[in-house]
Amino acid sequence: MNKLSRTKQVQVVAALVEGTSINAIVRMTGVAKHTILKLIANLGVACAEYQDKVFRNLSCKRIQCDEIWQFCYAKQKNVPEEKKGTFGFGDVWTWVAIDAQTKLVPCFRLGNRDAANARAFIADLASRLVNRIQLTTDGLRVYLDAVEGAFGSEIDYAMLVKIYGADASDDTKYSPAECIDCQVVPVMGCPNPAHISTS
Repeated sequence: MNKLSRTKQVQVVAALVEGTSINAIVRMTGVAKHTILKLIANLGVACAEYQDKVFRNLSCKRIQCDEIWQFCYAKQKNVPEEKKGTFGFGDVWTWVAIDAQTKLVPCFRLGNRDAANARAFIADLASRLVNRIQLTTDGLRVYLDAVEGAFGSEIDYAMLVKIYGADASDDTKYSPAECIDCQVVPVMGCPNPAHISTS
């Protein structure tokens, strides 16, 4: 069985980090597309295991959480009836926590945008921290119970609720609606208004 040399692995990963497409990497390195995809999958597992093991007892002070939308296979409205409700078909969300000062990502979670994933995500975040933090989330209501369940009252927590204008026109139908205002909603503790942000 052929094994990709460490030098070639580094070359492929360096190109990926620079945003080079997989097809371009095939042309540049001579490494087969299937091999590159396998390397990406193995690298992802190794990075997730490293992060889970090492990112513990963190002394973060300000954390911002948000969800990133994407789809697998097809957009939710186009998923065939027989695949509806099966994870990996349609909408998939990446829940992400970011340290506002260092840009460290203490944890993330892939899943649906629901209460069960919110609870698991916030509980994972709480288990990695050693001190009281200021947390900002968007206005997704499932965060309320998740944060209280994971942190109790030992947190300074606020929501930043974005208010959007009318839907985008047909010319920009794939662009998000314009954010026209933000409403700050202190939830518990004493969040510093200067640091309430999900940016």
